[in-house]
Amino acid sequence: MPPSQKGALLVVLAGACYGAIPVFARMARADGVDSASMVFLRFALSAVALMLWMHWQKLALPRGRTLLALIAMGAIGYSGMSLCFFAALKTVPAGTVSLLLYLYPALVLLLSALLFGEHLSRTRMAALLLSSLGMAITVGGALSGALSGVLLGVGSALFYAAYVITGGRYAWRVHPLAATTVVMASGAASNALLQLLGQDLQLPASASGWLGVVLLAGVSTVAATALFLAGMARVGASRASLLSTSEPLFTLLLAAAFLGEMLSATQVLGGALIISGVLLAAAEKAKKLQAATG
Repeated sequence: MPPSQKGALLVVLAGACYGAIPVFARMARADGVDSASMVFLRFALSAVALMLWMHWQKLALPRGRTLLALIAMGAIGYSGMSLCFFAALKTVPAGTVSLLLYLYPALVLLLSALLFGEHLSRTRMAALLLSSLGMAITVGGALSGALSGVLLGVGSALFYAAYVITGGRYAWRVHPLAATTVVMASGAASNALLQLLGQDLQLPASASGWLGVVLLAGVSTVAATALFLAGMARVGASRASLLSTSEPLFTLLLAAAFLGEMLSATQVLGGALIISGVLLAAAEKAKKLQAATG
């Protein structure tokens, strides 16, 4: 298999691993694990595995402002996104939550324009409009007494947009594995603090619950990270970002197969518009990177 095809396959497999998060989360939640405990266990187990991986690769931890930025990304951005995402799964179908999370590319464009004065080209405007329309249709199809869950889904996209903006300014300075390790470790630390402040740690009550937690950390974090980094090394960051839009599609398929969740026709339409907006934004970024590299 040519390296480019192998790389594309690896990135798509990473999308499948990430897309399985709601299935594994439901396994843990059914065994009594709440959102905060689930996030802590996922981050803590992943951080240990990633630190061992870093040691094997002989990578050093980042320092200075980059380290502080990565800590904030994990403790606030990624942790906030995960808490909102898992909490939303209580009342909203997994496919809908995954689609709402994928509003983050449009939010990155909007926040970058508002906060840093970045130019909104016609392509970016079209991406924003498509994603906004898709959100309106998706949310409209999900409002069956689950408004809080929908708002949490949008909140997960906001947290992740802040995470991506910060990462775009700092994380590129270090090896992706080192950056991921710091993010996971700081996320585990911030959620450990939540536990100390009064949120009781709820451990799984049986083997099936522990299996869900271990799969969250092992498959949907460590393995997904390894597959994505290996694929990105072969196809480049731009193409990898386009291929990563397969994640919500895998979530829809896995949620239908294992959770019995089916989206309505309007939610499918809304999801298609959101993904179209993501693809537009990613395609423009890919063109700019290609032009910059000659």
